[in-house]
Amino acid sequence: MTLPKRAADSAAVTPCHITDVVTMGETMALMKAETPGPLAHVASLSLGMGGAESNFAIALRRLGTSVTWAGRVGADSLGDMVLRELAAEAINTIAIRDDTAPTGLMIKERRTADAVKVWYYRRGSAGSRLCRDDVPAEQITQAKLLHITGITPALSATAADAVSYALDCAQEAGTLVSFDLNYRAALWSPEEAGEQYRRIIPRADVVFAGDTEAALAVGAGGDPWELARRINELGAPQAIIKLGADGCVAVVDGTPHAQSAIPIRAVDTVGAGDAFVAGYIAEMLNGKDVPQRLLTAARTGAFACLVPGDWEGMPRRSELDLLDATEPVSR
Repeated sequence: MTLPKRAADSAAVTPCHITDVVTMGETMALMKAETPGPLAHVASLSLGMGGAESNFAIALRRLGTSVTWAGRVGADSLGDMVLRELAAEAINTIAIRDDTAPTGLMIKERRTADAVKVWYYRRGSAGSRLCRDDVPAEQITQAKLLHITGITPALSATAADAVSYALDCAQEAGTLVSFDLNYRAALWSPEEAGEQYRRIIPRADVVFAGDTEAALAVGAGGDPWELARRINELGAPQAIIKLGADGCVAVVDGTPHAQSAIPIRAVDTVGAGDAFVAGYIAEMLNGKDVPQRLLTAARTGAFACLVPGDWEGMPRRSELDLLDATEPVSR
């Protein structure tokens, strides 16, 4: 991949290849403390990147599905780093380099050995300036699936409009749509999120949500099965409720399904939900039945928890059986 010139609203970073899946959103630089304690007393931070859509894209690509990530990054060194990492993961990248706004930043503070606090510095970021002109319409119309999350429409009015336009492109072409609610309290209120979710869910074929997130869209009360059915009633034929250590439930085309979580000793749970979604989508596009989709989703999500970082632990398909290994060393 050749990095583009640092000019405002420059052209796409890579040639516009057609891939099975297209996703769009903000990927930020990530700085994190490696040792527990107040950030004020941390001597050094490691540098990386993270974002729900790029986490999903990396997990999907490692499972063998071609994927395009589209978004904005600043014309800065952090933007260079984000694009280099995506290229290294064989993600087809369509990025706008914005020299009037910086690449967003998040900082992870390990306040205790088990508690992580994430600080976001994304107001006015390049990613928040995403607009409908940035939407890769040609790639969406020729893809098998468009994946969006509830984070992108929360970034700004223009980003919300970009998501709406991407959905228009997908629906006109018959491209499938998956939607992960992915609520972020720092970005908008529960009421604002719920209103936007109710606009998007009827336009999606597959919806993923935690039980608390689902309640924002379809109302509190009822067990996870009921929440899934309410999502179905809004128009999404496949509703998957992620329950963390309790596994997941799904109602797909009217049929209920359940999957237990894979027992592991979690190191870092950030990115597990994105990995779960990628596992389900990869198997769906491979024509697998719902139980196999949910099993792969659970395995992929579990793998993501075994390594520190947002995406570094995403497994390759050849590695999924390692969760069943009885010997600690493979030779």
